[in-house]
Amino acid sequence: MEIRDPVHGSIHISDEEGEIIRADFFQRLRSIKQLGFSEYVFPGATHTRFIHSIGVMHIAGKAFDKLLGHKLFNKDAQRLRQTLKLACLLHDIGHAPLSHSTETVMPALKDLEIPKRFLAPNEDMNRQATHEDYTIKAIADSSFSLSFRSIEAKQSVDRKMVADLIVGRTDSPDYFTLEGVNYFPILSQLVSSEMDCDRMDYLLRDSYFCGVSYGQYDLDWLIDNLEACIVNDTAYLGINERAVVTFDDFLLSRYHMFIMVYFHYRSVCLEQLLFKYFASSHGEYRIPADIEEYIHHDDHYLMKILRASPNNYAQRIVKNQIPQKIYESFNEKQLKQLNKAQKFLEEHNIDFIRCSSASRLSKYYTESETPEEFSMKVVRKTFGRKEKDIKDINKATDLFNKFSKSHAISRLHCDMDNLTPEQKSEVLKLVEK
Repeated sequence: MEIRDPVHGSIHISDEEGEIIRADFFQRLRSIKQLGFSEYVFPGATHTRFIHSIGVMHIAGKAFDKLLGHKLFNKDAQRLRQTLKLACLLHDIGHAPLSHSTETVMPALKDLEIPKRFLAPNEDMNRQATHEDYTIKAIADSSFSLSFRSIEAKQSVDRKMVADLIVGRTDSPDYFTLEGVNYFPILSQLVSSEMDCDRMDYLLRDSYFCGVSYGQYDLDWLIDNLEACIVNDTAYLGINERAVVTFDDFLLSRYHMFIMVYFHYRSVCLEQLLFKYFASSHGEYRIPADIEEYIHHDDHYLMKILRASPNNYAQRIVKNQIPQKIYESFNEKQLKQLNKAQKFLEEHNIDFIRCSSASRLSKYYTESETPEEFSMKVVRKTFGRKEKDIKDINKATDLFNKFSKSHAISRLHCDMDNLTPEQKSEVLKLVEK
């Protein structure tokens, strides 16, 4: 089977992969928009988790071939390639309606009854479940497992190992070991890391469908310069030193997409209205813990409930009516002014929405002393030397230091028309200062 993708062109799908894609669990992603409320701002942003997931799988195959293509004559290498592709294909299968927006109404983790081997030691079973938890439940413990029969029989792929790559840890390193080298870290990094196949796809895809250029970067050059860094018989993801500039561009593209698209005031405010709806609608919509029932929960399911709801916030979402943006801060001085305006609204019991971004360009920019479990590497090759010089990525680019502090944006929304003349006058004074 072949898919014509507007971002990557022709994508080949094997018969065994096709069985998984045709399953109800995966088909549900056709009705989950990649960017949630962003289509209210960028009308072309109606692309779905379905085609994104296929794009991620496509990139995973290309990345594996660059890193380990010389080993593909080995059946075990082919098995690992397929395991990686499936992990990338299914990494989003647990996403709730409107993507991240509805995770606040997910049940407690304990209610999902995920097999213990996929839970972290000392896991808090009372915490709220996430889409990642639903992903693991679907792959490891649901009727979806029937779709893996052909690929497990023909290529000896173990779906539990697919889930391990998504979780990021395994108690079966032998499955991922080739010729004495453990490839679990590098494959896990391709599923989730600073330069994973997920980000490689969604930046280009979101940019294309939103009609903006912020997310563009040189994918081919990045993949061509991927390196498998073997340290103590363990393989880690790296890039050739000559591609560090391209990696910088990749990080900047993600940053610009966040500021200009993902954190657009209208889509973020609509999401906040959804949170207010959940908090005030007395459980009109809840996400079920039953993974088989979860199949029916997509964007259409949720929007039908919102349209039928008498809740004011639900109706505002349906009609795309957000409260006015009355103030926006970009620095500490402006933030203090915003806080004064917010305090006034709180003191007078005036409904408002505050949206804040403390996001950083990269999780490497956190001030935490805890390093990443699998650190990305940079490889320098010197003419005449067989040995490669390998160092951590944060020692090869100064972009991390340049963006060590978060670029925070805060916004305050309020329906000015609902205020008394005196209240409106006071708010205007506060924001005009």
